Amino acid sequence: MNFTETLQQNPVFERVAQAARSLSVETYVVGGFVRDLILKRPSKDIDIVCVGSGIALAERVAQDTGLHVNVFKNFGTAQLKIDDWEVEFVGARRESYQRDSRKPIVEDGTLQDDQNRRDFTINALGISLNDADFGELIDPFEGLNDLRRKIIRTPLNPTITFSDDPLRIMRAVRFASQLNFDIEPDTFDGIIATKERLEIISKERIIDELNKIVLSVVPSYGFKLLYQTGLLQLIFPEFIELKGVETQDGKGHKDNFYHTLQVLDNLSQQSDNLWWRWAAIMHDIAKPATKRFDQKVGWTFHGHEDLGARMTPALFRRLKLPLNENMRLVQKLVRLHLRPIALSKETITDSALRRLLFEAGDDLEALMALCRADITSKNPERVKKHLANFDRVEKKLYDLESRDQIRNFQPVVTGEIIMQTFGLPPSAEVGAIKAAIREAILEGLITNDLEQGLAFMIEEGKKLGLQPANV
Repeated sequence: MNFTETLQQNPVFERVAQAARSLSVETYVVGGFVRDLILKRPSKDIDIVCVGSGIALAERVAQDTGLHVNVFKNFGTAQLKIDDWEVEFVGARRESYQRDSRKPIVEDGTLQDDQNRRDFTINALGISLNDADFGELIDPFEGLNDLRRKIIRTPLNPTITFSDDPLRIMRAVRFASQLNFDIEPDTFDGIIATKERLEIISKERIIDELNKIVLSVVPSYGFKLLYQTGLLQLIFPEFIELKGVETQDGKGHKDNFYHTLQVLDNLSQQSDNLWWRWAAIMHDIAKPATKRFDQKVGWTFHGHEDLGARMTPALFRRLKLPLNENMRLVQKLVRLHLRPIALSKETITDSALRRLLFEAGDDLEALMALCRADITSKNPERVKKHLANFDRVEKKLYDLESRDQIRNFQPVVTGEIIMQTFGLPPSAEVGAIKAAIREAILEGLITNDLEQGLAFMIEEGKKLGLQPANV
């Protein structure tokens, strides 16, 4: 297979080939770019391997084109940004590993050595940029055939490949999930045999791969592979606890493991936001801890939304997910995910809608997306009914918001006004009056304007035995 015409359409390759020619070094484009080119997937990263110094080649390309080059001498690599492409250069190398580290001992090598060290056959493909065979595909491990068969397979013995660099275990599942490929049986067995080696990998690297699985088109596929290989138990055991159905007195509950995966897939069809998807993963995480059997109604999970929200920071901390506004978004969505469901089943009061608007704030869209995703009934009529209920709730919420401007509101009567009016220092009384004003606005007893707010403040002060300081 020859890609001459395709490469000639991209000026990056002629620039690199010209620089390589002037240095008399064999040069190839390898890895993900070649894979994605064959799969017709978009790509913005190009990996260049030369039999020699990748840094010297990058510097020659930069010199010829007037570009800035970033050099990473410790890794023997260099990077250039050419037009919209991120181009990385490295010299061909062979690698050997020690048992307690994924950091290889690196030596100069041939193109074959470099392809031997690649993680999977589909990433070991190369295309020549040399004059003698420009555009020719170099495929020593039948990676092209694996792409056609939609197979993830290691180029060498999978046990050795995964033991050398255990992060490849996660990458195997990630590529299978992203590309919707199968993992070849021997490679699958190699994952199971070496999975304990993940202990030498930093949690930051593991969560990076897990997040890429979460962002797959159908992320449940990746999670099922993680479960089947035993990796999920090592990475995220709390998620495993959702699995299974318990029956008592003929009453069972749904398998919350597969329910959660369906919710995740449903939400993924609505949004590619990573943290919305993490909210789907976490929304029922506390169900195992809150599961109880009631003789009248069967299995209950009362309070799982509140406990799940409280569990979120600790789980994010352990998984090395960020403890910032993204975590707080997930925590909020977990805590509120039952609220719109409850509103859809009862006569909706403006007070209840105001409270939801106030608590959801700018994340109302994310919350409603999660609630829609949470409908996993196999009965299409039931799904249609629930979605119609959510549409009704959402319309009422936006109608109320346009009228009352409740979302993210702050009472016009501030703590400073309360302290000045009653001659108070910061105190419990000030907090109590502020809370009472906020509740009155949410209940619709007063509107959020200064005249009504001040009058209400005076009355609340009287209840506490306070008089305006200027009276």
